[in-house]
Amino acid sequence: MEPSRELLDRLYRAAWALCGSPHDAEDLVQETFARVLARPRLFQRGEPAPYLMKALRNTYLTGLRTASRRPRTTELPAEESSRMESSRARPEVALEQRAILDAISALPDEFREALVAVDIVGLSYREAGRALGVPEATITSRLFRARRRVARGLGSDQGDPRETAGASRSGEERHD
Repeated sequence: MEPSRELLDRLYRAAWALCGSPHDAEDLVQETFARVLARPRLFQRGEPAPYLMKALRNTYLTGLRTASRRPRTTELPAEESSRMESSRARPEVALEQRAILDAISALPDEFREALVAVDIVGLSYREAGRALGVPEATITSRLFRARRRVARGLGSDQGDPRETAGASRSGEERHD
């Protein structure tokens, strides 16, 4: 299986959003491909993106479980090396992308996974629901909440007073 450069870029961006670190994202994509290639399978309808997204997510979760059993270390910030690697990105675009990915990585797991699956990897709501093991309607609501939180985190959401009052009454912090 020879993945296209576009598919690799999508998986890398998804991994970066899940991990919050470009170095961990590279490792996650490599580990995902190592696991997938260890046991080759046929893709449904010939489209590898949904399968690889699910494999990426499962590899990420397995890594979290494994890491939770090990002593923790803290990575020192590396400003220059943490810019998104893209030959097409201008410096101001790279900084904007970094801020967006940082906001996405700060989301609760279920919101982040839905946002990554649909907006970064490009899966349909149905494919994302299958990959994440939840109904399509749950993907819709999680995606709405995730986008709203990212917009707030970036300071681009002025906030509707009715929405703010309703969110505090309805318990927005609920995670479907």
